[in-house]
Amino acid sequence: MIELRNVSKSYRTSTGFNHVLRDVSIVFPTGHSVGILGMNGSGKSTLIRLIGAAEPPDKGSVYRDMRVSWPLGYTGGFQGNLTARENCRFVARIYGETVEYVERFTDEFAELGDYFDMPLRNYSAGMRARFAFAVSLACDFDCYLVDEALETGDARYKEKFRRAFEERREGSSVILVSHNEQTIRRNCDMAAILHNGSIEMYDSVREAMQHYKFLQTRAA
Repeated sequence: MIELRNVSKSYRTSTGFNHVLRDVSIVFPTGHSVGILGMNGSGKSTLIRLIGAAEPPDKGSVYRDMRVSWPLGYTGGFQGNLTARENCRFVARIYGETVEYVERFTDEFAELGDYFDMPLRNYSAGMRARFAFAVSLACDFDCYLVDEALETGDARYKEKFRRAFEERREGSSVILVSHNEQTIRRNCDMAAILHNGSIEMYDSVREAMQHYKFLQTRAA
């Protein structure tokens, strides 16, 4: 289970504060995969980073009683001065995984070639993303956080990542942000709508989609 307890988060903008979350309390249940819906700027990526402990809330707390991944594709937690291999070793030790397996899986899946032993600061954005996806999938998490990662890369890599992700999803929960309706329908059995600083959970993706389309119509 993942639970937000009275969580608030805001950012300063040129016109004031953008309140992404206002005193939100919500439970993401174990054994379910939840799609996060919300219009541009509503704070979907921020919510994923809060759940994954990539950044702290302004107020409240996030409770986790399971192993939760960092957001798949998120590269901010890796050391640019270290090579991909060295980052793999660091991640494996932090999460109690087998170092040799994490290295081998990441090397083969990311397809970085000689760059695997070069510092990440020398990588293109696409190479850094491939590395981040691969090392995430190399670890055994109870819940995977996904922020648009399934739509990243060329067609061949998308399909490769999709197959590997579906294998992980068979035994793990997912919290997924995507603008692609089919991606959420295919990977999630519940959905939540993030709107005006609050989150509402729906037991069915269909019901959530209907309400979300209504909100889009009102905003148009």
